[in-house]
Parts: sequence; C-alpha cells; structure tokens
Amino acid sequence: MSSGFDLRSDPLKFRSPNQAETLVDLLEWRESQIPERTAYTFLADGDTHEVALTYGTLATRARAVGAHLQERGGKGERALMLYMPGMEFPVGFFGCQYAGSVAVPMYPPFPHRLKQGLQRLETMVKDAGARFALTSREMIGMRDRMIELEPKLRDLEWIVTDEIEESEGEQWMRPALGSDSLAFLQYTSGSTGDPKGVMVSQENVLTNADLMTHGIDDDPDRDSSVTWLPPYHDMGLIQGLLHSVYAGGHTTIMSPLAFLQRPVRWLQAISRYRGTISGGPNFAYELCARKATEKDKAELDLSSWEIAFLGGEPISPGTLDRFVEAFSPCGFRREAFNPGYGLAEATLAVTAGNRADLPVCLSLKSADLESNRVTPVDAGSEGVLTVVGVGRALPDERLLIVDPKTCEPCAAGRVGEIWVQSPSLARGYWGRPEESERIFCGRLADSGDGPFLRTEDLGFLHQGELFITGRIKDLIIMRGRNLYPHDIERTVEASHRALRKGCGVCFAVGDSAEERLVIVQEVSDGELVDLGSVERAIRRAVNENFEIGISELLLVAPQTVPKTSSGKLQRWFCREEFLAGRLRSSMRSAA
Repeated sequence: MSSGFDLRSDPLKFRSPNQAETLVDLLEWRESQIPERTAYTFLADGDTHEVALTYGTLATRARAVGAHLQERGGKGERALMLYMPGMEFPVGFFGCQYAGSVAVPMYPPFPHRLKQGLQRLETMVKDAGARFALTSREMIGMRDRMIELEPKLRDLEWIVTDEIEESEGEQWMRPALGSDSLAFLQYTSGSTGDPKGVMVSQENVLTNADLMTHGIDDDPDRDSSVTWLPPYHDMGLIQGLLHSVYAGGHTTIMSPLAFLQRPVRWLQAISRYRGTISGGPNFAYELCARKATEKDKAELDLSSWEIAFLGGEPISPGTLDRFVEAFSPCGFRREAFNPGYGLAEATLAVTAGNRADLPVCLSLKSADLESNRVTPVDAGSEGVLTVVGVGRALPDERLLIVDPKTCEPCAAGRVGEIWVQSPSLARGYWGRPEESERIFCGRLADSGDGPFLRTEDLGFLHQGELFITGRIKDLIIMRGRNLYPHDIERTVEASHRALRKGCGVCFAVGDSAEERLVIVQEVSDGELVDLGSVERAIRRAVNENFEIGISELLLVAPQTVPKTSSGKLQRWFCREEFLAGRLRSSMRSAA
C-alpha cells in the first residue's frame, strides 16, 4: 500500500484512508479530520443507556495506553485483551497499535463455565507467548478469581487500561511500524479443531477494509452501523469496529449477551439509531424471526437498513423467508440481505453481494450434489436442495474450485475446495510453520500456480456467484455419498416442536468402510414430552430425506451441545466427547 511519501513522518498529509500504512496512521488522521465525530456509541444496558467515544478521545486514550505499554517494553510483545463488551476494548486494541505491541483479542471466560474457559485461555496464552494482559476495572474481580484457579496467569503483566491517566500519552513515541508489521493475532473459533493464531498484518487490515468499502459502497455521511457481534472474533472486530474507523463512520455497539437475552434489541437499535449496515450469522436472523412479538414489530422501523450482511455459518433460505415475512411490515426489504463469505485467514471478507441486489438462491438436485456434481433444477422438483449464494469475489481477489486430493482445478459444475488469492491474506499461523505452509501456500498440481489459501471449505461457482456446501473436516461420507451435516441437522430440528433450533450436531464414527451416523440434539426444557415420539420423528425424517439410518441418537438437555464463543457448533469436540464416553442422553420422558 505505497503512498508516495513517508506517512509515518507526516500522517496528516492523507487525502484518503487507503494511503495509510498502519492503523496508527489511520486513527491519527481521523483525529485530525473529525475529532468531534462520535466513533462508537455503546448501549451499556442493551437499550438506551449510552456511552459515547469520539475519534479525538479514542486517539487520546489509545496514545496513553500505548505510552504505558512502551514504558514497560511492550514493543513487539503479545498483549492479551480481556474485556467485557464496552468502550475499553477499542481503546485497548488501538493502544496496542500505538505501542507497537501485537494485540491478542480473547473473550473472557464465562463465570458459569470458568473452568472450561480457563483451559482455553491458558492454552492460548502459552501458544501466543503473551506477556501482557489488558483489562478493565470491571474485570478486576474476575481477574483475581481466574488467577486463583489458574496460578500461571499470575505471570502475565496485568494492565487496567481505564486506570491509565490520559497525560501519559504525552510521553508516547510513534513506533517504527510498517505495512508488514503484525497488528494482531486472530485466533480461529475452534469449530473444527484447536484454535490457531492467524497473523494479521497492518496491511492485511487496511486492505480488507478497503475491499469491503468498495464492495458495499459505504458513505460515512450516509451510513451508520449497528453491531452486537463479539469484538474478539474476526467479523465483530473487522466489520464491527475497525471498518468503521476506516470509513470514518459511526457504530452503535451492544453486548452479545444483551442480544442473546432479548434478540429484538438488535432490531430496536437499528430502528432507533437509523442503522444502515448491520448483520450477523444465520442464527441471529432466525432468533429474531421466532422471538419478536407483534408488539415488538409494531414499534420497529427498519426502513433505513440497507445492508443486512450474513456470514459465519451456512445460510438457510428458509431463514431469509421467515425474516422477510416477519419484518417486511416494519420496512425491511429482501434486497437488503447481503450474504458474504470470509475467514480469519483472509483477515475477513472474501466475497460479498452488491448493495441492493437480491440474494441469489439456487435449487440443486440433491442426489447429484452427494457425488460432487452441481445440477440446477426447478425449485418445485422432487429431491431438491436450495442453497444461498454468498456473493462474488471482491476486487483484486481470485477464487478457484480445486480438487482437495489432486490439487487440480475442478471442471465447471463440480464441488471442490475453495482456494483464494487476495492481497488481504494473513501471514500464516503463529508458531506453526508446517501448518502455515500447508494452508497458505497451496499450488496447482498441473501448473504450479500459487500460492493460494486453502480454505478447507467446500463449494462451487455458478455464473460468478460462490456457493458454500460445507467443511471438508465435517463432511460425512456414507456408502460413497457426501452428506453435509448442516443439512441433516436442519432436517432433525424441524422434525418435532420440542427440539431446539441450532442446537444439534451430527457426525460419523467408525472407519471409512463402515461409517455410522451419530446425532446429538438438545430438547427444550419448557415442557415434558414423550421422548419416544421425538426419537421416532427424528429417525423417520432422516430416513425419508437421506435414506440412511441413525446408529446412535442422543437427546440431551439445553446447553449440552458445545459451541464456540461465536455460536458455531463444535462438531469435532462433540465427537471427541462421544468417543470418550462423556456424552450420553440426559433427558427423561414425560410420565
């Protein structure tokens, strides 16, 4: 991202954000141009209690945190970020940039799952080689409890950022950073294995933000963002917080917990603050469609919402239909949906739809898809599966569909692994050179063309639109047929009213010669049900739709099926728990 002059010596010469080399340059420039503009508004209670942070205040406080870290020798060191949702997270994150430290966003362990959370935390501290832990006054009690349970955390240098005086910023010295300098380690969600630290550079962040800006054609004087997404994950951090600074816009933030406690709060914030850009995974839209009451809907005005992005998990066409049916009377338009595809290894976004275009839905012959063939058919045909497109490649990016075994490009109309070339691809995994080589340095067998990012996601291209079919590691192969777990899981959860939506997993056990299907599904605890009838309904639905039998069916209580902190199902972990004998049916039938 060359600018033609030394930005680090005089960042105020910018004419546009794409001339910035680092996040420090970017925020310094925003402070010089729009110091009084509100960068973030945090809804402390999830509703109307506002805490605001201007660009000027954000830069001032970040300089103070940066100077504090510099004084402690923080240049190049990894700094864990342990914050409850709020304004201290962006201050701490930019403070790391101002110090030349490498931020490591990390969600704090949930109090009711503290032991499990501490295991993950300790593993990541060790993996990252973190020296510092940034936190807030709000977290001090939990910090002390965590250290008591896991004494190794005492070795970290803990810094409470909201106790740092702004005057410390007067001692700040601009760090010697370049476009290749690490900005942060983004740990993967752990939905298909152990979390890995993706090395994201300054250039990666700024390039991806620029690609997204062109992709959605946003305008800070017109657009306003609303987010509840966790800031310690790529979508919440890049789309929710950093892209706003790149665009010079305003973002309204609420806690993920506030959203989960009452999903309609998200829509109320969009309505109240006239949000134009907001989104999340499929489950968020499904929750709103199911839980919003008629009274809630009568008070909503969603006519300002122009970009409702979706990503992070498979997109259900049924969810799109239910959301439109529920909220079109409130002014929501179907063309606002903007499905996209991204992953931490690409910083975030890889594909996106165009503003105001309708989402692309394609009906396919299910039997052919099981053999990796793509056969479009009429929606009313028998044996049809409808998939939702996730947009087209962003500018300067290249997508290929490749056979993951032979590393040769797939013919048109075939499913294969998605390979990506992009200027925003990360630098690899922290401390894992062999895995970095395998994933980030893919080359085509016939031509040697590369390097490509091997996403380990399966999909196909149709008329330039990308469609995702599943994850290689999650794929279930039975009797020579490729079955995607999310298709089976949706069939299961729809088979009986007592089953919890988005709270079931399926996986295969055994060897390739005789794989057996296992299903673990949560049952609602609000009423007593005849579990025998529930089991029969599940087995019948799976047999009718996929012509396969279920080897083991476990009906379990709510909160049993493991998920990542971003809400993704952890099929691999559930499988490990099952094989170890730690997972059994836990529900009792009605008398």
